[in-house]
Amino acid sequence: MGAGHGHSHGHTGVTQAGPTKGRIRRMSIALGVIGAFLVLEATVAIMINSLALLADAGHMLTDFVGLSMGLVALILARRGSSKAARTFGWHRAEVLTAMGNALLLFAVAAWVFYEAIERIGDPPEIPGAILMVTAAAGLAANIVVMVMLRADSKDSLAVRGAYLEVLADAVGSVGVLVAGFLVLVFDWSYADVVVGVLISLWVVPRAVRLAAASLRILTQASPATVDVEKVGADLAAVPDVTGVHDLHVWTLTTGMDVATVHLTSDGDAAPVLERARAVLESHGLEHATVQIESTAHGRRCEQDVTW
Repeated sequence: MGAGHGHSHGHTGVTQAGPTKGRIRRMSIALGVIGAFLVLEATVAIMINSLALLADAGHMLTDFVGLSMGLVALILARRGSSKAARTFGWHRAEVLTAMGNALLLFAVAAWVFYEAIERIGDPPEIPGAILMVTAAAGLAANIVVMVMLRADSKDSLAVRGAYLEVLADAVGSVGVLVAGFLVLVFDWSYADVVVGVLISLWVVPRAVRLAAASLRILTQASPATVDVEKVGADLAAVPDVTGVHDLHVWTLTTGMDVATVHLTSDGDAAPVLERARAVLESHGLEHATVQIESTAHGRRCEQDVTW
């Protein structure tokens, strides 16, 4: 029996053209909306010396930077690479973008905490009405962008990072509205400081989850949705397969899980290859490279491989 070697490329395979033009267009429009309202919030925050509005503007800044990086990542992923050395193109750019977004969120949260401590005992006078109007405008912008990005956030880690930041900022805008109401009605200046801190506390766990998802991909850990031991057992159960070794499963970028495996067999390679690919696809591994070798040759190969 001769050796068999095959690749399976599903709709999520690396050979795809990458992110659609529609996704890139929606990201571009969202970037323009966020950029305009970032300037508005930052200007008003500085003018009235509001920590809550500054925190919200800071988060909106991460929205803007995150959307910018995400847009660049999507464009790079779509265009791919003409260099032979970059066999996977620029798909990992999305993951690096998401990690950068998470770090930005941590930085803004730390800055708000520092400012809050500085203001203890000396809260500035804040005009509640201006605070509420500005927060309402920012909330409207966030809602528009969230609606535009929601569907794409399920298929792209770069878009998901931007979407989470906009979601966090929307919650922050609601908090600023509440702070403005408390200042306006009850003249409680500390509401501005308290809401600023609460916004940051709300964002931190989401930044942790985004960073963890990015780190899992960058360290080439197996996808959380794939049971590698079950994959190996199902491959071993394929008729005529006598051994399964060098099974590797990892994620290239969001929605693009990849697998490689060597199988030894004492039967005909072609049907074994087809059944093995069917097993991998049933586990969501539609981009897979399968090597089928005769039992005698396979034993030698298995002994030689040490990783």
